[in-house]
Amino acid sequence: QVHVVESGGGLVQAGGSLRLSCAASARAFSRNAMGWFRQAPGKEREFVAVISWSGSTYYADSVKGRFTISRDNAKNTVYLQMNSLKPEDTAAYYCARAGTSAAVVTPGSYDYWGQGTQVTVSS
Repeated sequence: QVHVVESGGGLVQAGGSLRLSCAASARAFSRNAMGWFRQAPGKEREFVAVISWSGSTYYADSVKGRFTISRDNAKNTVYLQMNSLKPEDTAAYYCARAGTSAAVVTPGSYDYWGQGTQVTVSS
């Protein structure tokens, strides 16, 4: 079975930081890229960041310079360090496994998704 589980969300003031974690089963992690997406109420799910199997990263312009994605292959875990948070970062954050080892940004390229973790940034 394939499992992807996020944790680390919460309520934080603007300018603060949070670190999200995504634990995946070994079968899910394998040699695949892993990505983070987010969805705010009434909006479509949007790409946030991705890390390839080899460690290449790519970010949405809206989070570049503030968020950092990383992975620990030995622990089958992906992290999203979020600094300088803004109220517009408020959303449910989802971790997902890509169907490829390369960094991809479209939701359709991902085949396994977690249940999401809520991040709320107060002004």
